[in-house]
Amino acid sequence: MKFVVFAATIIASLAFIVPTMAAPPGVTVNRTDHGITVIYRDVPTAISQRLELDIIADNIIHVRATPLGSGVLPSEPLTIVDSLRRTAGPWTCDEVGDTLNVSTADIAARISLLTGAVDFRDKAGNRLLGERKRDAATFEPGAYNGDTFYRVRQQFVVTENEGLYGLGQHQNGVMNYQGRQVTLLQYNTMTGVPFLLSTKNYGVLWHNYSITKAGDIRPLLPLSALRLFSEDGQQGWLTATYRDKANPEAVWARRPESEISYLYLSDQPKFPEGIDLANSLVEYNGQVESPYSGLHRLHFRYSGYIKVWIAGELKEDRWRESWNAGSFEVDIDMEQGKRYPVRIEWLPDGGQSYLGITWQTPIPEGDRGTFSFDSEAGAGVDYYFIAGDDMDDVIGGYRHLTGRAPIMPRWSFGFWQSRERYKTQQELEAVAAEFRKRRIPIDNLVQDWSYWREHDWGSHNFDPARFPDPDGMVKRLHDNHFRLMISVWPKINEESSVYARFRDNGWLYMRNIYDGRKDWIGKGYTSTFYDPFNAEARAGFWELMNEKLYKKGIDAWWMDASEPDVHSNINIEARKSVMQPAIGSSVRYYNAFPLENARGIYEGQRHTDPNNRVFILTRSYFAGQQRYAAAAWSGDISSRWHDMSDQIAAGINFSMSGTPYWTMDVGGFLVERRFHQPEARDLAEWRELNTRWYQFGAFLPIFRAHGQFPFREPFSIAPEGHPAYSSMVYYINLHYRMLPYNYSLAGETYLTNYTMIRGLAMDFANDSRVFNIGDQFLLGPSLLVNPVTREGVTSRSVYLPTGNGWYNFYNGTFHTGGQSLDAAAPYERIPLFVKAGSIIPLGPELQYTDEKPAKEITLLVYAGKDASFTLYEDEGTNYNYEKGEYSTITFTYDDAGKTLQIGDRNGSFAGMLKNRTFKVVYINPDNPQGYDGLPWQSKNISYRGKAMRIAVE
Repeated sequence: MKFVVFAATIIASLAFIVPTMAAPPGVTVNRTDHGITVIYRDVPTAISQRLELDIIADNIIHVRATPLGSGVLPSEPLTIVDSLRRTAGPWTCDEVGDTLNVSTADIAARISLLTGAVDFRDKAGNRLLGERKRDAATFEPGAYNGDTFYRVRQQFVVTENEGLYGLGQHQNGVMNYQGRQVTLLQYNTMTGVPFLLSTKNYGVLWHNYSITKAGDIRPLLPLSALRLFSEDGQQGWLTATYRDKANPEAVWARRPESEISYLYLSDQPKFPEGIDLANSLVEYNGQVESPYSGLHRLHFRYSGYIKVWIAGELKEDRWRESWNAGSFEVDIDMEQGKRYPVRIEWLPDGGQSYLGITWQTPIPEGDRGTFSFDSEAGAGVDYYFIAGDDMDDVIGGYRHLTGRAPIMPRWSFGFWQSRERYKTQQELEAVAAEFRKRRIPIDNLVQDWSYWREHDWGSHNFDPARFPDPDGMVKRLHDNHFRLMISVWPKINEESSVYARFRDNGWLYMRNIYDGRKDWIGKGYTSTFYDPFNAEARAGFWELMNEKLYKKGIDAWWMDASEPDVHSNINIEARKSVMQPAIGSSVRYYNAFPLENARGIYEGQRHTDPNNRVFILTRSYFAGQQRYAAAAWSGDISSRWHDMSDQIAAGINFSMSGTPYWTMDVGGFLVERRFHQPEARDLAEWRELNTRWYQFGAFLPIFRAHGQFPFREPFSIAPEGHPAYSSMVYYINLHYRMLPYNYSLAGETYLTNYTMIRGLAMDFANDSRVFNIGDQFLLGPSLLVNPVTREGVTSRSVYLPTGNGWYNFYNGTFHTGGQSLDAAAPYERIPLFVKAGSIIPLGPELQYTDEKPAKEITLLVYAGKDASFTLYEDEGTNYNYEKGEYSTITFTYDDAGKTLQIGDRNGSFAGMLKNRTFKVVYINPDNPQGYDGLPWQSKNISYRGKAMRIAVE
């Protein structure tokens, strides 16, 4: 028996042996327990380095490259789960010429023994991704606050025709990042998640926590890098004219400006002395000329109102509130040596306003087909390469490394109502009562910030003058079937009642206190943030939340300002200076604050109350945060059509970053003054804007309306009977009827690493026409959602991907795929299509998610292709599903036989419905039935948990 075991061990280990190799001089190859180490020392064709390939799974390889003799310590692996499972099967290593081939069952990594560059191939030998060789610029020594590190750069070779997605959430309306530059930085309206996803079915998790540039990492140039001409033709500048906006004929200042860079508070003195910026109209006029031909991009950072004309064409017309700068890009095809007229009209709309313009040159021929990462701090090149059969499979690999996404509580899939802010207990309870009185479905109310006394930020104490009975308020809301989410900032004022405790325990970032910066509340209070990188501080912060809030029955956590936004609009270096993580420098760990902040809340609640599901909504997000039951919202966007439009690509790319739960402020957060006391024209626009935003928001997993005044409740926007009111209530009701569909997708997200909000390329990667579409998305496998983001239109262009037929959801009419059509978009509806070969379960009408069990479910069966859907159900509020206490029923439609198979019910849980009715509605081109055409022709099926087959015709 011992011989058999010994022999088996020898045979198994043979697959991992590196054969004797004739490596070039200076190259040493060693086998490790899980991979290969190659050392390059004084090799003429490679920098001296240590290259390690660690095989995690058959489709995941961890790559690290560091300079020889490096004394730089590795970063803490915050993103990677502590319990990372190695699932790799046998792998081989062999030498072919100057190449070392490391192969698993799914992928091969080819290492150049001459240069150290790694090339990844699929199992058929097709190239997926390749490194460009590392050189002297790869590792640039640096130090900050006693921490030594390298600035790290790595270029990859990609194909120019693949789609590249993910990287978090960015507000420039870009869908496909091929040839683009993306900054991975935590900021109010942007999140940096260093995960790239390709239509070639691979992903790269760049394992670095510092501020990072991705894509085309060439430095953005100042405007002065172009040849500039003033409005009267003088070379070297644009003409900047500062006018009185109330009397534009009155010129306050006129001067040459060749660099427009007013990005931070520290830049404000650069404006002309004595100018009243808040009441200025600033114009930039002149011409620009480039030394290159090709596609140029102007990158704008702005607040206030801005219009940009290039060669007489209006390119952008935008607004952002002064303290919260936004961004956009303007593409210009330019010919070398040709002048292009430029006009910029800027209304700063605030005493401190921001405007910056940089320039991205055309990509040189030698840099085409590259995608790179450039990080400020790290121990070396460090990334995980993940391959898969499709993009869902790749995201599955990402979550294998960084953690599953738990199933959010079922009530979170209802409607959320929020306001900036409910100022009193009476306001909050009155809104709850009004929803129930009007019978508008709702599950969740949100208490935004400043429920505390003015000086007591960070205490989590309710102000007794405005919230005299918070315990009773929460109980009454619960009794009326509401849940309550509350805003919790990681911020503590120096005058707060808990400040001394956090200071004395060493749990605070103290630099901001010593710098004396004050916030914008009341008289202004000196404040700072706690340090979630400190385990004791995380525990102390949760203890405070538990004592002051969770024990009152608060259901969910709104973790605002989690960038951390210690002080808005100070420059990046100042932001780093006021953040001192316990585990290392702010330069190295800048982007990881929201990850550790969410960790403390999740672990704290699960320890305190192990079987009550956590729900966290956070403004910033980093790789791995999904494992802490965190959803993201897109920050303080403006109530403008352009911002609504930008949310589509932002949300899709966030979801394609492996982070599945995303939402936005339906209606937009920041509001122009013209909407405060609107004239008839502005009131009509306000109602239409919110109607279109509600229509979009209904097809997100988390449907939450929020914003500054005017209020965002449907009855605050328009009176009953108005088309806006009718449409908003229609889509709230539809959202509730879709609960079985959405909650089943949440189950799939946990069980199979599914993604609910889907870029079209995820399901139609063979149709390259979808790669750049950023204004349409799929909700789950079946629903093609097409938001309307322009005022006054009653139709919009919709592309129906090839390879499938498509049905209009509202009337059931059929359209072939592979075409664009001008789809009807009347005021009260957005275009919504269903993929042929779909099964969509709809539940009963509800006032709240647990009002009644779904004893009758309508199954919409769309002909044209075979289809399947798995209905997932569990108890909805606890973690028993982690123990296997849930049930599934799989529906399978056979298009050729026109039959529907309802499978056995698998699994069980407490309170499960054992018997129910399925109402089967069959939709085909000859029998076009739509949601707005009730009653449906249907067959009622009595189901007792056992498989049954029915003819649908």
